[in-house]
Amino acid sequence: ASQKNQQKSMTKKIAIVGGGNLGSAITEGLIKSKFCKPSDITITKRNIETLHSLKTKGAKVTSDNIEAVRNSELVILAVKPYQLNDVILGFREELSSKHILVSVVTGVVIADIDQAVQKKIPVFRAMPNTAIAIQQSMTCISYTYAKPLQVNFVQKLFSMLGKVTIIDEKLMEAATVLGACGTAYAMRFIRANIQGGIEIGFDVATASLIAEQTIKGAAEILLQNKTHPEHEIDKVTTPKGCTIAGLNEMEHQGFSSSLIKGIAVSYQKIAKN
Repeated sequence: ASQKNQQKSMTKKIAIVGGGNLGSAITEGLIKSKFCKPSDITITKRNIETLHSLKTKGAKVTSDNIEAVRNSELVILAVKPYQLNDVILGFREELSSKHILVSVVTGVVIADIDQAVQKKIPVFRAMPNTAIAIQQSMTCISYTYAKPLQVNFVQKLFSMLGKVTIIDEKLMEAATVLGACGTAYAMRFIRANIQGGIEIGFDVATASLIAEQTIKGAAEILLQNKTHPEHEIDKVTTPKGCTIAGLNEMEHQGFSSSLIKGIAVSYQKIAKN
């Protein structure tokens, strides 16, 4: 019986309030990963016509937030920051002890969500990045009032959409810089690699393929082997070789220090705001 209860606790009806890019990407990912039955997901938007493809995949679509929340146990808030208060006020009466609230709204702290909800229910704040659209997000999560099983459920949900880590909420701005702005930094690094590849003789398509797959492979080595980057660098830097010559020249030009400085400046900007 306890196994049945545990299974039941791991299958919840999900309401995704806000069917924009992020809400749609989460829905798409949950359906693709078979995390739950498509019919267990209800996604809301004022103009439901734009959600037609999700409807054909089996998700329920509605413009009624109240109905969606009433028929769910997990509510994912994926609206714009300025809409959040009004949206919560609209369905607050429907929230009960059966609910878990997850906000993927940028820059809104858990205390603000708590104040709007005015009920002691588990509130999670999740910060995914744009790779969530292809189920390769890095999602950072913090929470309040949640029991271990509820934390486990939310972790499992986002692990269907990429990698997940639980962090202290005060690190959420830092996580935004490293995990969300970080996507742009990585893209710029790849672009520079492609430009270098063209300079030494490749056409754009070939240089792009080699650069992109090489970066993907390098990241996978670290994720799977759980080794330090320097350990893997040692494997490809032979004495008097071309790799160490290139690395040392990049360091002379400020490669690592400019990256670190960029991350620090980005953080100062977000912390001020």
